[in-house]
Amino acid sequence: MTESVATVATATTKGRDTGNACRLSRPGIVCPLGADHGLISSALFSASRGLRVSDDFSPGTPLSLGRVTARLVDDSDWPAPLRSRNNRLLATALEQLAPELEALKRQGIAPERIGVVLGTSTSGIGETEAAMDAQRAAVAQGTPSADSWPQSFEYRRQELGAPAECVAWLSGARGPIYTLSTACTSSAKALASARRLLASGQCDAVIAGGADSLCHMTVKGFMSLEAVSRKQSQPLGAERDGINLGEAAVLFVVTPERGGVQLTGVGESSDAHHISAPCPDGSGAEAAMRGALASAGRAPGEIDYINLHGTATPLNDAMESLAISRLFGTDADADEPRLPAVSSTKALTGHTLGACGALEAAFCWLALEHGRLPLHATPREALDPALPALNIVYRDRPETPPLRVMSNAFAFGGNNISLVLERHTTDPESSAC
Repeated sequence: MTESVATVATATTKGRDTGNACRLSRPGIVCPLGADHGLISSALFSASRGLRVSDDFSPGTPLSLGRVTARLVDDSDWPAPLRSRNNRLLATALEQLAPELEALKRQGIAPERIGVVLGTSTSGIGETEAAMDAQRAAVAQGTPSADSWPQSFEYRRQELGAPAECVAWLSGARGPIYTLSTACTSSAKALASARRLLASGQCDAVIAGGADSLCHMTVKGFMSLEAVSRKQSQPLGAERDGINLGEAAVLFVVTPERGGVQLTGVGESSDAHHISAPCPDGSGAEAAMRGALASAGRAPGEIDYINLHGTATPLNDAMESLAISRLFGTDADADEPRLPAVSSTKALTGHTLGACGALEAAFCWLALEHGRLPLHATPREALDPALPALNIVYRDRPETPPLRVMSNAFAFGGNNISLVLERHTTDPESSAC
């Protein structure tokens, strides 16, 4: 079995890199800032928020939410188990990857060598909520409980595996296909898993990313944790009091090719400090960042920018800024400490939960592509003076194109991951999507 797999890998990767290359294609993005790279980039580099006030998911309590308003793919002719808003978000992102997927066909990569790894925390829960509302209304009107569920209800829409199954069905991929659900690290872990599938020779390409959609359970659940702000969130702010929630879908085609934007480092840790609160000293976050640097073969002083997890909760921002100042404030390879630039983009999109790791990796991709950094939305005068001083990106900061960036994602249960992305020049001896 091992020999046959190795033979297939050798035969199908001819002309492609067989080392540690892990190229991230141009991402397909659907988020509160738009579904077009130009619109999204403009918002990122001007700190324009994509939040709208609504009580749709919290009747009587208006909240700032990051809702996707772009036109989504129609799912009316899809198989019933795949029809959900979550999957429509993914399908809309997948449409943007048509050139990359076509390139895989031209290269002769078999569908069996193309994997799909996604992250989500909601899947199709929103559709189940709608069915439950209809069921309760029918029972209230006298319909027997057993006959009260809508005929359109399909419980498989809420299965966590549904997003990966949908993307595989739409793309024709028939390699390893699975979904990860580790709360806010889900889609970052999907990118890490794609990297491992390539390195192990199990795939020649992986469609990787994630999606989450707004629903009552998510909004009310975080409200019950007293983690939701009633106003626009203020990452690193003195008056920060919680997150804004959002939704998004992001997909990359990940290939073992040189050039372009490379995922060069992955660091993961699990400190298990608390079911929902991060470890106050930031040790779990620091371990993930150190692991990512080691994986990329980089010193702290070589990182130009960090996309913060930056949720605007009192605990997250305190521990993350502490961990960053401790790790990057002393650089043995430099004469003086060199803090990387930092900003949080969750103030612009809301916290997109299972999608945020891939979404913020995509924002890092855009930063490397355009040679610019996302601005921090919390005004300088509103920053918390009790937090360690970080090199925050504001308009008056000289623009130096970044070469190496890090993106952090920290989740419930002390589940942490950091990614390092780098812009490489194209190797003329390798093919490119």
